[in-house]
Amino acid sequence: MGQVGLAGAFAGLTLFNNSTAVSFDPSTSSLLSRTGQGALTTLGTTNSGGAIDSGCAINDIFYFAGSFSSIGNTSATNIASYTPSSSVFAALGSNGPNGQIYSLYCDVSNSQLWVGGHFTSPGSSVAIWDTKSNSWSAPPFKGFSGAAAEVLSITSNSSENSLLFAGSFITSLAANTTALNNTNNPNVPYSPGATPFSSSLVPVPLEGAEILGEPSSSDPQFSDILNILCPAGPDGPGNTWLAANGNDAVITVRDFSSINAYGVRLGNTFQSGYGTTTFSVTSIPDNTVQTLTYVNPSTGQNMTCSASCPLSTDSSILYQDFIFTAPVTLTGMQITLSGWTGAAPGLHMLQLLSSGAFASAISSDNAQSCFAPNPSNTTSTGQWTTKNSTTNIPATLQTVLVSTVDVGTSPSDAPSFTWHPYVSASGQYDVYLVIPGCADFQDCDLRTSVQVTVFPGGGTQPWVSTVSQQVQTDTTVLVYSGSIVPSSTNFVTTVSMTLASNPEGSGQGGEYELVAGNVALVLTSASVTSAAGSGSSGSNSTSSSQHGFGFFEWPLSSSASIDATGTIPNTSETSLDTVSIDLYNALGATTSTTTSIAAVAQHPSGTVYLGGNFQLISGSTNGVSNIVAFKSGSLIALPSNGLNGPVTSIVLSGNELYVGGTFTDTNTASTQGKLKGVAIYDVSSNSWKTMGAGVNGVVASLALANRQIVVAGNFTEALNSSAAGVTAGGLATWDVNTGSWTNSGGFVVGNMSFVGNGTLPATGQEQTQFVAGSVRTMAEYGASGLVMLSNGGSTGPQVTPMGIQLEDSITNVSSPATVTKRHPHIRRGPSAWISHLNIGTIFTRQTTTTSSSALPPSPPAPAPAVLAGAFWTNVSTSHEVAIIGGNFSFSSSSTTSSAVAIYDTVTSSISALAGTQINGIVRAVYVDQKQQLFVGGEFSLTGTTASGLALYDLSAQQWDTSSMQPLQPSAGSSVVVRSITTSIYKSDAVIVAGSFAQAGSVSCQGICLFDTSLNQWSALGGGIQGDISSVSYAGNNQDILIAAGSITLSGGSTTNVAQYYFANATWAAVGNSAEIPGPVTAVEVNNGNSSSIFAAGRTADGSSPFMMFWDGVSWSDVGSSLQANTNISQLLMVPLLNTHSTNSIIESDRMLMISGALTDSSFGSASSVLFDGSSFIPFMVTMTAQGALGSISSLFYSIANFSFTQQQFLATGIVILISIAIAAGVVFLLALIGILWTLLSRRDDRLAKFNASDDDDDDSVQHRPSSLLEHINAATRTTILGAPSPLDTVGAEKEEGAREISVEPDPFGPDGSNYLRAETPSDAVVGTMAAEEEFSRPAHARYSFDGTGEGELPLTAGLEVEVLDDRDAAWWYTRNPQTGQEGVVPAAYLY
Repeated sequence: MGQVGLAGAFAGLTLFNNSTAVSFDPSTSSLLSRTGQGALTTLGTTNSGGAIDSGCAINDIFYFAGSFSSIGNTSATNIASYTPSSSVFAALGSNGPNGQIYSLYCDVSNSQLWVGGHFTSPGSSVAIWDTKSNSWSAPPFKGFSGAAAEVLSITSNSSENSLLFAGSFITSLAANTTALNNTNNPNVPYSPGATPFSSSLVPVPLEGAEILGEPSSSDPQFSDILNILCPAGPDGPGNTWLAANGNDAVITVRDFSSINAYGVRLGNTFQSGYGTTTFSVTSIPDNTVQTLTYVNPSTGQNMTCSASCPLSTDSSILYQDFIFTAPVTLTGMQITLSGWTGAAPGLHMLQLLSSGAFASAISSDNAQSCFAPNPSNTTSTGQWTTKNSTTNIPATLQTVLVSTVDVGTSPSDAPSFTWHPYVSASGQYDVYLVIPGCADFQDCDLRTSVQVTVFPGGGTQPWVSTVSQQVQTDTTVLVYSGSIVPSSTNFVTTVSMTLASNPEGSGQGGEYELVAGNVALVLTSASVTSAAGSGSSGSNSTSSSQHGFGFFEWPLSSSASIDATGTIPNTSETSLDTVSIDLYNALGATTSTTTSIAAVAQHPSGTVYLGGNFQLISGSTNGVSNIVAFKSGSLIALPSNGLNGPVTSIVLSGNELYVGGTFTDTNTASTQGKLKGVAIYDVSSNSWKTMGAGVNGVVASLALANRQIVVAGNFTEALNSSAAGVTAGGLATWDVNTGSWTNSGGFVVGNMSFVGNGTLPATGQEQTQFVAGSVRTMAEYGASGLVMLSNGGSTGPQVTPMGIQLEDSITNVSSPATVTKRHPHIRRGPSAWISHLNIGTIFTRQTTTTSSSALPPSPPAPAPAVLAGAFWTNVSTSHEVAIIGGNFSFSSSSTTSSAVAIYDTVTSSISALAGTQINGIVRAVYVDQKQQLFVGGEFSLTGTTASGLALYDLSAQQWDTSSMQPLQPSAGSSVVVRSITTSIYKSDAVIVAGSFAQAGSVSCQGICLFDTSLNQWSALGGGIQGDISSVSYAGNNQDILIAAGSITLSGGSTTNVAQYYFANATWAAVGNSAEIPGPVTAVEVNNGNSSSIFAAGRTADGSSPFMMFWDGVSWSDVGSSLQANTNISQLLMVPLLNTHSTNSIIESDRMLMISGALTDSSFGSASSVLFDGSSFIPFMVTMTAQGALGSISSLFYSIANFSFTQQQFLATGIVILISIAIAAGVVFLLALIGILWTLLSRRDDRLAKFNASDDDDDDSVQHRPSSLLEHINAATRTTILGAPSPLDTVGAEKEEGAREISVEPDPFGPDGSNYLRAETPSDAVVGTMAAEEEFSRPAHARYSFDGTGEGELPLTAGLEVEVLDDRDAAWWYTRNPQTGQEGVVPAAYLY
């Protein structure tokens, strides 16, 4: 049959086998296996209420865990193993974890299974299963405690030599007291002229100030005073300022804003012939010469000076720090260089030192300080605006930010403001909030009180205080006094402000005003020691240990034995343990049982990515939530401050970090909501990327295999960039190569909790996976309406799902209600394509009679559904592609197309037809020899007159709107085309059938012929009235058209199956129309044999389905057991590799495939069953995306004129004789041999002619040949005399033979003398070769003959027949050349 496609309205498809039940209890958790191509198989289910959350493989065993007490028929507590080779579940010993397990890590090299979760034994939250000794043990670090005391993730670092544990727990890491490099700030270059205290003071950025150096050198390389504020290089040109020769110099700095300063930092120049020896500092605006304290670099003694302070000329002294006796508020300063060496004074460095650290509410004032890795900054919520006023300091302007809030607003809903001052080093600090006076701003009535929270870090609890902003003049309020302990070089503490819980005042106009100004940190002491494991040599601690949260690293090679529930010693700390300290500090040293780190991945560069459920409120990552990175010793924010919902899973693929969880966007909504549940962080570009538009639910687990990201969770659709959804009931697949959602291969509807890789694949094989979760329904294969079938050998057909996910159609088609309970169906073995056939129950047949009525409505086809297909060889690619039509849409080349598509099975790509898109549903497609695509259904084509039928030129890639006149509907109805076919007999004609009144100007209701050579419509003979649902062909050359539906012939008679003879252009009913109980929806001719036709439909009242068989004589019911909701869409004969038992209806090398939506009490629900002539064998079941029963609409194949392989069948007459011989015994057998010899004898008697007076003669037509030997003669005539291929008549022969066995011999029948005698058996053989040529001749029927008897041929007056044997005087053996049917007729009825 070539390529074979199977189309329908389904999202999943399953083959039946002998053992697997596919009904599910959603209260359990099911474990499924997933092949490299995505096909799913159920392995087992847990107890009710059970859950499977994790899994991994060691060698050929897969381990999985969660919360359950059994899996399949095996009792197991929370963890078990599965061996794929034997399909066996097993529990893991005794004394395993006594609580829920969330994470597994398989250490293949050491044959150990690491287990993490929420349990207390055998370890606290962590346990180890040794696969060699089959025993449980606690980890060498005992486990974890604190917070929720649970481990959610265990993974390896990038080099796979240590394990990274993450979850919700607290660690305590020991600190040491190692002295540092004589300064507390490693970013500040060491100088003997500084102290630990002075080097901790952050320089005030002066780039925006007015700075003058006068008089200045005339040398342009040394004349720019700005070069010395933060010199970019060593003392020299471009980094040094020199005064004019022979002059004192004055350097004036004016910032025009209030500065809280603690001193100055000066670095001398050592350029030849230049240098400063003495100086003084005068503050502005009070014009006071400041008293300075400094360290003598030579002696280390503390010294003071005022009007003439010495500056060292020792070139080894990089700079000296000169500290005021107390912090001074100023707006500028004047430095007088009063003494020098050589020609003039000069400086290499000039900095104004702050009181410790600072941050302004005005972002422009937070410039980066010299030697600082980052500037101070701020964040806020709500709307904040600037407000200005003058101050009591001359020539200065005060700018603040204000935000209004309605009276009665809760603090959680009110605006908030957070300062992030850069703190250079650990120490004791007083933190002040500067409150601008309301008198200057004239807003006293609006003012109220605020709540201020300070997060100092270092494990210190946050300080919370309530501060009144109802102050008349500028006021500084102490909000914290104590240690501030940065955990890294770019640490920043945080000071947050929001509305107080009980705000004072009544506000104005129903509003309060919050005011944000400056924050000042005053260093009071730098006498501290450093903490080991802090991640920075410049970090300090004031305690003997530091706390960490949610993260722990353990080297796999470690032989240490420690207790991580207590204090972790220095010897067991690793460089990555700083991650936990930074997390603890960034969380504000406060955690809850809901705060957690759920997923971790380390990039080969060393960066660690951490995802979970958290909000960071302190330090440089303040405002970051749910995902953060640890890089170069400190936490860093990802773009847009992370994600707006918890992260559950992380997978790293190259430079792309795939993230899953319950988020919908970044924290700043930078992707317009297109990060629903899944996101990609691009490491190289430091940016977020979308995965289409995500999924419409939450994601629980991610896994990478075969260049695909498999996503498991609780969702029903995977969203494309346009937000259009494709079916994904808890399992979706992202193709890394194409950057798009792709078919997952299998189909499931449920809440999936886990997906992970299985055992290592064999060489050349793809990675298998395991999937788990609460399953409502499942199918082995997932495909949106189309799969490809091929021979799978002994295992049944090989199913290849469509690699593209089709989407819902623009057309709104009703769909069936969701099925909440399905009949359980037991899978039975498929038949080859259908290799090994298991025969089921033989169904009782019954016959009903009714008159024809209107066609039943088409079964629902909820989108996406594929209803028809045809294969076509694309000349541009040389690929044989499938052209599919139905009710669907898809995205291609940034456009959305619908109803018809070209699917390339080689590249798994889909493309649209160029030009206008179809608006409606396609039900039939056909490609002729001229590369013309006929598209039929119920649709319109925008901009054309096409209705239900359109022509597309595949070569020119455009719609052909001129070659074919449109179809016209009957009044009050619309055009529906259900069938487009062609006959070998008329290769240049296309037969279009359905519901319509005319084609162009040609009246041809229901069925019409389009001549492709003339581009003209014509009626078939005299035409019919009614509606056609299905068309098939009979005859050796397809010269007979079989049409089915609801038909009225030209004479007014009604029928549901009619035949049209191309040779004489006449219509006739097939059999007695009363024998078919209603309109026919599908018809099939068995290999062109007009005496073997199957028809299916619904009864006239629409209440019941039926399937009938025409044996050339009468219709009989062969589908009485089908239940009322069965709808049959297609009947098709399909070949078998193996044979079934011979019967009188269907040959042993084939079966009838019945497709649609079928239900039966014996097999439950199915979408396709096979019928071998006596039994229904369930073959396939499909389901919709909602879990309801799906349907199969058509099976189509690429060989245009498929014919079953010609085989030799044992002549029916001989089979009958053998059967009789077995029944009657050897004696009767010998007698029959003698009779047979007589049968084959010849005689030369003349053929008798009809005489009315001979009516009483035994040979009279009044006495039909009902004796045993007469029936044997009629049945074996073609064997004795020679006949066309038995394939043309074998169905009728077998049916006839089966009937003959049950016929009792007629004692009054004629004896052997009525037949020619063969002298020897060889005469019979000679006669066989010559008989047809000798005796076949044409004749015509003089009278009509009902032909209802066994082996008789019905006649209509005037019918032309062929006489094959006229050697019996009364009964001649004839053939109807129009139908191919053969049988005996009264000789007198012919002339």
